[in-house]
Amino acid sequence: MTTRPYVLLSCAMSIDGYIDDATTDRLLLSNDDDLDRVDATRAGCDAILVGAATVRRDDPRLLIRSERRRAERVARGLPPSPVKVTVTGSGDLDPGARFFTMGDGLKLVYCPSGVVDKAREQVGAVSTVVDAGDPATAEAVAADLAGRGVTRLMVEGGGSMHRQFLTAGLADELHLVVAPFFVGDRRAPRFVGDGRFPWHPGRRARVVEVRQIGDVVLTRYALSDRCPA
Repeated sequence: MTTRPYVLLSCAMSIDGYIDDATTDRLLLSNDDDLDRVDATRAGCDAILVGAATVRRDDPRLLIRSERRRAERVARGLPPSPVKVTVTGSGDLDPGARFFTMGDGLKLVYCPSGVVDKAREQVGAVSTVVDAGDPATAEAVAADLAGRGVTRLMVEGGGSMHRQFLTAGLADELHLVVAPFFVGDRRAPRFVGDGRFPWHPGRRARVVEVRQIGDVVLTRYALSDRCPA
């Protein structure tokens, strides 16, 4: 792909690599100061992507929280919050989820060809459903977003979305936050599952920043030459 958005992956995990626990309650891995950092990062992006499982499990709003940052975006001729993006393999999404009901901006739903009709029936009234091929791939999503004018994409999870963008070699930057505790339950979801990643012992990612933010630690990795120091 010669033209695609700059792709920034953002993830918070426990010391042992889990992004949630196995309960139905959402596990808080970050803190207020780090959440404000994430809000600032979001405000600098054109679109935010999460997988459909994250929409169902966490019911995220994916909106800029800071009134000042929303106003600054509007002053630059941008919508108050970035475009919302999700990817579903089944087309099974609830139109009442906050992803769809909160914010007036564009919501994009990418899905395989075979479930386009189902997805449009379920959420076509509250979003734009896009046929991403069969199977739907991260490459197809990135290409379509580029065609819509998205130049900077933030991928916030979950693990399947992170794995797909990483293994496809589509990630330029990774923000990885580690919380100071263990989950210790293999039933819980991890940051990424198995895959063939472009970064390995013979090709290490470049660390461009390490910062303590309260009781968590942020490490910022450059995953391509497009990532500034």
